[in-house]
Amino acid sequence: MTTKPAHELGNMASAKAAVSSPIIHEISDSDYADNQQLTRLGKKPVLKRNFGFMSILGFSCTILITWEATLVLSTPGLANGGPAGVIYGYIIVWLGNISVFTTLSELVSMAPTAGGQYHWAAMLAPRSCAKFISYLTGWLTIAGWQGSVASSGFLTGNMIRGMITMTATYYDYTPQAWHSTLLYWAVIFFAVSINAVVSSALPKFEGLILILHILGFFAILIPLVILSPHGDADTIFAGFNNAGNWHSKGLSFMVGMIGNVFAFVGTDAAFHMAEETHNPSVVVPKSILISLLINGITGFAMTLAALFCMGDDIDSLLSSATGFAHIQIFLNSAGSISGAATMAAIITALGICATVGMLASTSRVFWSFARDRGLPFWRTLSKVDARTTVPLYAIAITTVISCLLALIQLGSVTAFNSIVSISVCGLYSSYLIVAVLLLYRRCTSGFKLPDPSELPALANTTGSELVWGPWHLPGALGIANNVFACVYLIVIWFFSFWPPTLPVTPDNMNYAPLMAGGMVLFSIVYYFAWANKEYEGPIVEVEI
Repeated sequence: MTTKPAHELGNMASAKAAVSSPIIHEISDSDYADNQQLTRLGKKPVLKRNFGFMSILGFSCTILITWEATLVLSTPGLANGGPAGVIYGYIIVWLGNISVFTTLSELVSMAPTAGGQYHWAAMLAPRSCAKFISYLTGWLTIAGWQGSVASSGFLTGNMIRGMITMTATYYDYTPQAWHSTLLYWAVIFFAVSINAVVSSALPKFEGLILILHILGFFAILIPLVILSPHGDADTIFAGFNNAGNWHSKGLSFMVGMIGNVFAFVGTDAAFHMAEETHNPSVVVPKSILISLLINGITGFAMTLAALFCMGDDIDSLLSSATGFAHIQIFLNSAGSISGAATMAAIITALGICATVGMLASTSRVFWSFARDRGLPFWRTLSKVDARTTVPLYAIAITTVISCLLALIQLGSVTAFNSIVSISVCGLYSSYLIVAVLLLYRRCTSGFKLPDPSELPALANTTGSELVWGPWHLPGALGIANNVFACVYLIVIWFFSFWPPTLPVTPDNMNYAPLMAGGMVLFSIVYYFAWANKEYEGPIVEVEI
């Protein structure tokens, strides 16, 4: 393979602008083409492209960990909806996510940047309000991803505590909130070590975890199916539950479906690693959709297996001393603490590894938004370490926020759960904004089909020409899919704010509307007080 010195990027921009970062000295032919595409978006290539197709596929799959999440997050669906509700809710959510990320993959194919949603909002929105919509979308994306890191650390830390509770049969162990906090911090610091200390190994790490993800599926599924007594199909497929005391089983089903929604949160992780991926306009959409296929199939198979093997006493699963229904199912199936602990350890290990990818994606969103001057202290947060070629300051601020959030559960787990729920409403709000804007553009000014011989110098950024990427759904098919994605997102967004049960008390209240509203209010006040003087949308860093 031949290489080109970085100053040859002057074909797309001035040589000084293209090589102002000391990080990039030589690039391969494929990187040269990728950097040309990034330059057309107005951005300097400063991150090293370490991810290929298999490594970014592993990254996408192991952040989703859908079959693991369906077990861990089975409690909301079993309480509201019952076994049948979990099955049908899963199918709806899976199909909905395929539609949503087929739509969003069209956008990442057009503009594969680490900013993702806020960059797309800026390029799609009417010029009169593009800056504000982009700014708000950026804050929603950051809040959603920060909530995802917190939720991953919280759930994984509590799973470790649940395993300790199960295995401490012969010890006088009483779980305490601060135990979960320390375990939470341990998970976060492990993620930091991979992202900051051995960052160059992150693609290989994700590839190895993909293997564990697949092998772990069979390691859980086979003993679960063989060792457990099987339930009745009529009971499973027609057994609805309304433990939340809602006015109808249909309403209870919609509330319980949010558990399945959370099992697919994080699908956009690969979007934010686009500037570190080879041929991202093709590879990132492909990895996203294949990961949805792999995780969707394995998740559905594991959901059916767990439901058929959970027994008739759902209440005992919901009230398990371990705090997790899936650990109790393993204990009932294996008939031994050691066997159940081994099965639970596989899921816990994969949960820890998922946190690594979530921290990586969150830090890239922080870094990109700071690069475009959308955050306080943007000069510092936008720096990339020359030795590791990763945004260490962005990783640090993500870590600090995550660790501080862990302190909230010492006072109130309910309050912390409300912060965690921002991961759903924040990310789904950002998806909805760009999906609606894409539909608006499809039905008005439209897009230009790419002509490699006449590619514009600047495209798919604020105020520039809109050009389809190599991956998109044409014509009426694309519009129909876009409409379905918007409808699905609106429904999920609406029910993400509902409490899990009636009557509503301070202990079971869903504080997500308050948290999300407070975050949006803060961002608006901050925008008019300061950010509107600095933030202009995605800035053009190169001279065209």
